[in-house]
Amino acid sequence: MLTNADMKFGSIKNEKGEEVEISEERAVSYLRSRDRSVRKAAFESLYKPYSEMKNTLGATFDGMLKTSKFYADVRKYPSPLAAALDSDNIPISVYDRLVDTLESNLTPLHRYLEVRKRVLRVKELHMYDLYPPLVEDPFKEISWTNAKDMMFRALEPLGDEYLSIVKEGLEGRWVDVFPNKGKRSGAYSWGSYGTHPYIMMNYTNNLNDVSTLVHEMGHSMHSFYSKKKQPYPTSDYCIFTAEVASTTNEVLFLNDLISETSAKKKRLYLLNRRLENIRTTVYRQTMFASFERDVHRLTAEGGDTTPDSLQNLWYDLNRKYYGPDVVIDEPLKMEWARIPHFYSPFYVYQYATGFSAATALAAQILENGVSSRERYLNFLSMGGSDHPINLLKSAGVDMSDPKPVEKVVSVFTNTLEEMEKLL
Repeated sequence: MLTNADMKFGSIKNEKGEEVEISEERAVSYLRSRDRSVRKAAFESLYKPYSEMKNTLGATFDGMLKTSKFYADVRKYPSPLAAALDSDNIPISVYDRLVDTLESNLTPLHRYLEVRKRVLRVKELHMYDLYPPLVEDPFKEISWTNAKDMMFRALEPLGDEYLSIVKEGLEGRWVDVFPNKGKRSGAYSWGSYGTHPYIMMNYTNNLNDVSTLVHEMGHSMHSFYSKKKQPYPTSDYCIFTAEVASTTNEVLFLNDLISETSAKKKRLYLLNRRLENIRTTVYRQTMFASFERDVHRLTAEGGDTTPDSLQNLWYDLNRKYYGPDVVIDEPLKMEWARIPHFYSPFYVYQYATGFSAATALAAQILENGVSSRERYLNFLSMGGSDHPINLLKSAGVDMSDPKPVEKVVSVFTNTLEEMEKLL
């Protein structure tokens, strides 16, 4: 209620010089503006109320940290991290290895930010310069029919059976496609045991929405295979594996678009899209995971978790991840207070592990064909019948090993090199 209802973000002038009221959602939209002064104004407007409420937000955050420590202590866990990972039997080494591997491979990210600075033609790259696309979206209008065709083509490596079920779902009205009066925003996949899955989305004829369809279909197909093969008690799957099924589809989709595109502008746009996907889902979420590990450890050791110490820790992490060529603006010190996932401790790392596993699986499916595909479909069918690390091992990816994360770094580096050649 505090951040969603009570905070007031003021107003800024848009690209036309018109005064517009700012909300959290509008600020994020204006951060993508081609007009740098609008981006800067939106950035400052977004963080101003957080700074004004830093003591309240800091106390709330500190309460969450102490609560997490209390429950870990009374249940005899060695740490809040161990307590959070225990339900899915995830070794702490998996978490630590993710953070350590990414933090040992920050150079490609720093190189990408140098390219961004050069393309935007700015003397200094500020945090509000990370949001606008480097290449304007060339995919203007994509009809629903074309969206389905694009998805079918991208998912061909998953085989005829997979595609026939996807087709059955589309023809059988599994998907609530278009925006409508009274319909909620966003997209999700849902269902129950004994029924087929359903997808709710709001398709508006752009590439992001096609990608959303592909992503949600990944979730739905995971549910379809799992509920078909598993008894009720083991038909549900945890977040650690859920994001793998959806993101594997997304990776296959973007790989297909890039492989089918030779036009320079479109190819540059798609390459930049892949870089941003990895930057925001792997690097950024791992930075979040590093922050969580540090603040929970600090609390467990009786350390200082005042608003100022949280701000300084957040600033130092951003400096480390984004490198010396990015100006870490003062308002960004309060960004930790904007991340609601932190109130579900040690959740966000699963976005990074999910993307890493999906990248490795998609590469195996494309390179090895039938054998890797069958392992992957079997993984979908296994639902929650084993611990997630074991399930992914059966699919061909060992998340206790740094190789899947290193694979993502390699994809990022190769994509950046190709993009630099085209610029």
